[in-house]
Amino acid sequence: MTLTIIPAIMSGGAGTRLWPLSTEDHPKQFHALMGPRTMFADTVARMSGAAGDISFAPPIVLCGERHLPRVRVALNEVNAHAAAIVIEPEARNTAAVAATAAAIARQIDAHALVLLTPSDHVIANTAAFHEAIQRAARYANDRIVTFGITPDHAATGYGYIKSGAALGESVFAVEAFKEKPDARTAQTYLDHGGHFWNSGMFLFAPQILLDEFGANVAIRDAALAAIQFATRTNDEIRLGREYAAAPKLPLDIAIMEHTARAAVAPCDIGWADIGSWSEVWRLAPRDADGFAVLGPAASTDTSKMKESGVSAKARDGNDLVVVVTPSGLLIRPR
Repeated sequence: MTLTIIPAIMSGGAGTRLWPLSTEDHPKQFHALMGPRTMFADTVARMSGAAGDISFAPPIVLCGERHLPRVRVALNEVNAHAAAIVIEPEARNTAAVAATAAAIARQIDAHALVLLTPSDHVIANTAAFHEAIQRAARYANDRIVTFGITPDHAATGYGYIKSGAALGESVFAVEAFKEKPDARTAQTYLDHGGHFWNSGMFLFAPQILLDEFGANVAIRDAALAAIQFATRTNDEIRLGREYAAAPKLPLDIAIMEHTARAAVAPCDIGWADIGSWSEVWRLAPRDADGFAVLGPAASTDTSKMKESGVSAKARDGNDLVVVVTPSGLLIRPR
């Protein structure tokens, strides 16, 4: 029996971490940082069609009004259409987004599962990602399953998930969520095992998610009211102003740290959230001189970058990040 999964793609962000390339009007998910397509388009493409006993339905996209045109362009990149494009009147963090996605998915297909995911991550191994989804889906009718990334180094830039009792084949109850650690603590997590990077992706049945808001029920109620009073035009759903009453909390804090239904599916999928220029350098292809060069740029003994009339040259530097865009110039140690 094929199980339907509705991707719920979050497209927010302030565009600050990869400034000046990423900006509030043009955040990183709408840039082609790791290939010929934007990261948003790649996100849509890897959650389409069928894989094993799961079938991906058209996605729900959640974004702000200012990003709507870019969402349309990115969907066209992969010849995709959305089941709904939900437009937030203002950003209220991921718990409100999750409640909104769950409620709208329930209207579309109450028997489907929802896969809530950011739109600005890299997943290099799509086959392994699909395998992890199939594995997690066996438990998602009764659990909220997050995807824990198997760490390959003691990263301090990610939160961690500590796994608990085994629920079945490579799926575990969550024992604890850990904040971003210092270097020594991160190495301890790596050495002891059973700790995974928190990817920020969640698989759940809509009603299970909506039932688990507990002490943060005000978030759910604001989202439901905003949907009730939304304006609908074709595939666009503009949420009502009631949405502004939702407290700004991430899903981890609002639900996952409190629910007894939290589970984790560890996976090794070539994941990265591209949260810094160092991460871009780590993952981007290198030229013959060892430079990671993106866009209209050249590297020799002198590194040059030029775009839209803005140019820069860096000489006698070592291990530098040089970013030149019409929005600004950044030169800093990597």
